[in-house]
Amino acid sequence: MFGKFGDLADLMKNAGKIKESMEKAAESLGQIEAQGEAGGGGVVVKANGRMEITSVRVDPKLLADGDAELLEDLIAAAVNSALGKARETATRSFTSMGGLPNIFGGGGS
Repeated sequence: MFGKFGDLADLMKNAGKIKESMEKAAESLGQIEAQGEAGGGGVVVKANGRMEITSVRVDPKLLADGDAELLEDLIAAAVNSALGKARETATRSFTSMGGLPNIFGGGGS
């Protein structure tokens, strides 16, 4: 009868440890860096484990070409690649820590 209340009491007792673990995990996500490329390296995008884009580099030759649609497609592809790699790395990191394997919405590609 009190089994679920015991689980709740244990959870409440460990709330501080859980919060501290989540804060450390969030900090470690910021340290993850993943790089995505498109157009043979013409567009390079870096993202962190928080799914934030940290940098974008576009080869000046692509700008001189004047093909905006191509450039837009390459940027989108590089962003998606970087975010996918960041998501996979973060998921592996959480899984290896015994954490939440599907926190990022799936187990990768």
